[in-house]
Amino acid sequence: MIPEKQNIVQFKSLVKKLIYLFMTIIFLVISLLLVLFFNSSITSWFQKSDSDLDSLYIDAKKKVLVQNEMAKAWKPADISLIKDASLKQEVEYGKDLIAHTAKYLGPNGSVKQITNGMNCNNCHLDAGTKPWGNNYGSVYSMYPKMRARSGQVENLYKRVNDCMERSLNGLPLQEDDREMKAMIAYIEYIGSTVPRGKEANAAGIYDLEYLDRAADPVKGKTLYDAKCASCHQVNGEGILAADKKEYTYPPLWGKNSYNNGAGLFRISRFAGYIKYNMPLGATYENSQLSDEKSWDIAAYVENQPRPSKDLSRDWPDISKKPVDHPFGPFSDRFMEIQHKFGPFKPIKETKKKNEKK
Repeated sequence: MIPEKQNIVQFKSLVKKLIYLFMTIIFLVISLLLVLFFNSSITSWFQKSDSDLDSLYIDAKKKVLVQNEMAKAWKPADISLIKDASLKQEVEYGKDLIAHTAKYLGPNGSVKQITNGMNCNNCHLDAGTKPWGNNYGSVYSMYPKMRARSGQVENLYKRVNDCMERSLNGLPLQEDDREMKAMIAYIEYIGSTVPRGKEANAAGIYDLEYLDRAADPVKGKTLYDAKCASCHQVNGEGILAADKKEYTYPPLWGKNSYNNGAGLFRISRFAGYIKYNMPLGATYENSQLSDEKSWDIAAYVENQPRPSKDLSRDWPDISKKPVDHPFGPFSDRFMEIQHKFGPFKPIKETKKKNEKK
């Protein structure tokens, strides 16, 4: 072979080897990068899967707990099973009075005009039968009973009239009024599934844990406007039904709402009520608001103007006042503002210490 040609062949061979070496290096680098990438992705995937599995486990566990709790929840006695025609008629009338109080006793009521136009059903949902909807599950089983607010043993007549005068900001019924008898007949019948002296499961209102801070009316306003105003209106006046006799959505403050002596005026009661009942459609199984948001909305609503009631005879023993009763005098050193909005934990701790003395 001619030397010149031999040199060219050798050069080409060297170039091929260099190209091959270069490509091999590139391949190895790319392979290494891919290994690192996929290793990281796989690790991340497994970590994510573990996190997802933990989340699914927690959700499943919570679901089981909720299902177990609901399985034990109080069930009202079935009105359709009443054999006595007269009793059935009275109980059904009582239910209608609870569900549509204003049609009978409101400003345009057909029987009397003694209330603000709200229905008992506005506070006692599903005619007083919804779990943690301020239901009547424990009413018949626990009354008559001693109540610290009045300092007396109260019967059902007194209990119903408390609602008439406070939540409905109205006048009391007489014990022998047909409407009083019918409402009590209804409450007693649906609660007859609970043994006397026993508390029903999921009765009344759910007790939320106290916050570590005061409930915030300013945060509550933002939440109210976003979650509540579409039904209860920005100014809290609610929405009247077409017949102008009752509310489709009740007023939460203003002259036609509950007064400052109502049970729901206590912020803990209203926060617990909101948690598992509001916005419309919320339930214990499917709540829509966090505890904090429920407290803050309650703080905003309770900070709005409403009718007042003479409460001078309430809580004759002031040491028995709940930590969130917002009116003095108190048996502790805390101010009214803290008794209204919290934080309540320091008040509760002080109350416990005083009870041990």
